[in-house]
Amino acid sequence: MVLVFAESPRGQFKKAAFEAVTYGKKVADMLGTTCVALTLGSVKDAGELGRYGASRVLHVADAAFEHFDSQTYAAAISEVAKNNNASVVVLSHTSTGKSLAGRVAVRLNAGLVSGVNSLPTGNESTLRVKKSVFSGKAIAEYEITSAVKVVSLMGNAVKPESTGSPASVETVSVASAKGRIRVKSVKTQEGIVPLPEAEIVVSAGRGMKGPENWAMVEELATTLGATTACSRPVADAHWRPHHEHVGQTGIAIRPNLYIAIGISGAIQHLAGVNNSKVIVVINKDPEAPFFKAADYGVVGDLFEVVPRLNEAFKKFKAAH
Repeated sequence: MVLVFAESPRGQFKKAAFEAVTYGKKVADMLGTTCVALTLGSVKDAGELGRYGASRVLHVADAAFEHFDSQTYAAAISEVAKNNNASVVVLSHTSTGKSLAGRVAVRLNAGLVSGVNSLPTGNESTLRVKKSVFSGKAIAEYEITSAVKVVSLMGNAVKPESTGSPASVETVSVASAKGRIRVKSVKTQEGIVPLPEAEIVVSAGRGMKGPENWAMVEELATTLGATTACSRPVADAHWRPHHEHVGQTGIAIRPNLYIAIGISGAIQHLAGVNNSKVIVVINKDPEAPFFKAADYGVVGDLFEVVPRLNEAFKKFKAAH
């Protein structure tokens, strides 16, 4: 059996949960077994996970899981995996999944590969998975030969596929696990698609010359339905909030489209975005390193190019 932990922050499923269940279903089909989803704490419409391939949905409704604690969550996931003889455990490669993967693997005496980016091959005894290494410069293939295998799935690696129907939700219980962390408050950014989940990202750097010029970037993002991001110098200068910083020391993303405006493309920035499917670079310096990694490049003054690009997108959307 393949067990998928479906994250439900604040009781709502995000795209990462649907991607993980879709991936789990495909792995289960390859192994000739079933895909079972697990949710912890309060969650709405848990049965909807059945649409993405879960034959069963297990729900632990204990109040101890209302706030995330990696110790209590890992203990619960591991207990459910053992009780159901899971051979593969799938997590999302989010901040939550990164906190859980190692703990779950240790509890299950399992082999772990984090950040996988494609469907595996092999069989139940030997599972082969791939992931990016060396800051995205190469792809490594790993063999997991342990009895239980744990993987975490990169965002946007698998497209969610809603092909089934809602599944029945079974309430299960786990041994009481009292964590040593007490959550006093939670502050989250609302109203935008989180960067790891975004399919389109519009990012800008020091070429914007100052925070007062950011309106054109936000307007372009609004036109495209994109999430905004920035380079590290911009975040360090407090032109933009730090949660928008992408790169090796910020958030690593892999959107379908990444538009870089006024960013030179230092290796630290490229390490966080070079898994994007399409990269578009706008920079007035034809020697900017980013052009070497770009699928499309525009050499020109961003203060002239971006407004014209935005108008072109608006006309295209109006015509279609």
